[in-house]
Amino acid sequence: MKKLTSGILILFMLGLCQTSFAQGNYKTAIGLRLGSPVALSYKTFVKEDIAAEGYLSFRSFSGYSFTSVGVSGQKHTPIPSVERLSWYYGAGLGAFFYSFDNDFIRGDSGSLGIGIQGYLGLDYALADTPLNFSVDWIPTFFVSGFGSGFGAGYGTFAVRYILNRQ
Repeated sequence: MKKLTSGILILFMLGLCQTSFAQGNYKTAIGLRLGSPVALSYKTFVKEDIAAEGYLSFRSFSGYSFTSVGVSGQKHTPIPSVERLSWYYGAGLGAFFYSFDNDFIRGDSGSLGIGIQGYLGLDYALADTPLNFSVDWIPTFFVSGFGSGFGAGYGTFAVRYILNRQ
């Protein structure tokens, strides 16, 4: 998994080096968030610098599974030295539906956790190819459910197909 993540990050950095493309911002994109957890992502700009993103994820292990849904608002600020690159910050809300059946917790038929999420990341859109990449950190404060409290270990690398440009 580390080799895959490293390869994806290298491709992302190579994409950043290609600054000779024309302006190519996007309006709407759909794709995958690869990280903790893997999720389907839909991102759309409601204003030129404000994006709304929704995600749906599912994770299953032996004795443990969860599904999560979330929404966020993100403020994008261009980085002038690199076309189509912006940094963003924002906030969101996530709902986590999980169940356990292992040696530590037996037969939990299902529980709901609610998390308040922060977002800090970079967003880049290719000019001649309908692809968008982002990498972010998503610190989460779990208000309820298993694992209540602060969790700083969440973040993703996203790859999305651009549906339409601005």
